[in-house]
Order: sequence, then C-alpha cells, then structure tokens
Amino acid sequence: MSMPYAEVIGDPIAQSKSPLIHRFWLERLGIEGDYRHCHVTPDGLADYIADRRGDADWRGCNVTMPHKQAVMPLLDHIDAAASAIGAVNTVVRGSDGSLTGFNTDAPGFLEPLQEELKQPHLFRMARIVGNGGAARAMVKALSEHGFVIVMFGRDPAKGRALLDELDPEGEHHTAPLASLSEPTAFEFDDRVGCFDLVVNASPLGMTGNPPLQIDPSHIPPRSICYDIVTSPRKTGFLKTAESTGFRTIDGFAMLIGQAAHAFEKFFGQPAPREADDDLRELLSR
Repeated sequence: MSMPYAEVIGDPIAQSKSPLIHRFWLERLGIEGDYRHCHVTPDGLADYIADRRGDADWRGCNVTMPHKQAVMPLLDHIDAAASAIGAVNTVVRGSDGSLTGFNTDAPGFLEPLQEELKQPHLFRMARIVGNGGAARAMVKALSEHGFVIVMFGRDPAKGRALLDELDPEGEHHTAPLASLSEPTAFEFDDRVGCFDLVVNASPLGMTGNPPLQIDPSHIPPRSICYDIVTSPRKTGFLKTAESTGFRTIDGFAMLIGQAAHAFEKFFGQPAPREADDDLRELLSR
C-alpha cells in the first residue's frame, strides 16, 4: 500500500536528525506517512528531482548542503523569500507534479528571537561566523529586522560579496575569522537597549571539526550567543558563553523551528510544538 512520504537530501546525509523530528511528529499526530533520508550527490541531483517529480506519494524534501542553490534551477517555482535569500532548503510537490522551493531556515532561525524582535532597540548588531547557506538566510532575515551585520570568515571577500548581494544598501562589515581568537580591547556600546547577537553559522565546533576559537572579549555586553551546530548540542562556544554569563540558544532551536515550517507544507498539519521538550530529549540521545 502506498504511503505519503518526504525526505531530506544531501551529501553526506546519514548524520541528519530530520527523520527523527518528522517521524516523531507523524507518530504524535497519528498521520500515516514517513520521512526518510536519501544520499544525493551533486552529479545525481537532477536525476533525483526528475525521478521524484513523478512519484505521487512523494510530498517533497528538505535540502541540505551542498544542494541549497544547485536545486533552484531544477524547480518550477521559487517562493519569494527563498528567491530573495538565494537558497532553497524545502521542496514541495504539488498535486500536478510541479515543484516549489521554499526557505524555512530564515523563520526557523528567527523563531527563538521573536520576543526580543518585538522590542524597540537603540541599535541591533549581529556577528555571524561563516558564510554558507545557513548564513545567507540569517543575513537576509536579520537585515530585514534592522541589524548591522559583521561576517567573520576565512575569506572576508566571500562574506563581502554575500552582504553586497543580499543587502546592498546595508552598512555591514567583514572581518577575518582568525581575529576572533585574539583578545580585543574594543569598547562595545553597553547601553541598555542595544541588541547584540553572536552567531556560529559554520561547522566549527561540530563533532569531528575544529572548535570555534572565540575570545569572550569579542562578545558585547548582554549578547545572545546562538550556535546552529547540533552535535554536540552544547558546543564549546556555548559553554564559554554560559560560563561568562551570556544567554545562549542551541542548534536544536533552529533545527526544530525550520523543520516545523517544512512539516506543515509536506503533511498539511501544524507540527505539535507542545511536545518540543520530549523531542529535544529524543534528539539528545
């Protein structure tokens, strides 16, 4: 018997936690369906999309690296937000076989910041480490909320090009990644009413990767430190931030938030977010 399903694609993909999340929600809601992972190489992406397009049981897929931009010309429609970001992380199949690309990274990233974003601020600044697909969504989302952005990367020129593409009118900046590891005597604006974010949007600190080397002197007073790495859940960056008194947000927040937006598009029902604590416990095992 046929069963509706969605999946996540990438290269590599075995480490993805998306199947755990979506299957948890499917079971919780009693929906007959499945969510899988599928290893798709860059050379196999076009064939994968063509094959799934004709599968009436396939509801769509989440797209992870390195396909978030490469998948776009293979689709029939691109949502306006995804087009503005220049990356797609969710593909949804229509009943007629047409494929539409969305980006749920941006709303997923912003979700745990909603209370702060409702408040007026004297100034908003975000320091973002990394300039990959996730960083693209962050730059677009944060610039639309009035943030000045400083991008740190091994290649500042790449960060400059990304900022100029996504928000050409913004007064944003770039800096070399290596500068974060050395103490700074810079005097940050410590007035109440300033909103500062420090975000790790890179693989640094992920299991099997080098740590993110950031001296605490680079974190402005009252900053929120946000790491999108999910393994380990509490990275060295977050541990350092917590030990020096900063509020932190772990990678599960964005992971679950972006998945919830995709889940509703795939299966037609909102994700049961009242069960987030149970889901976090499952993801932590």
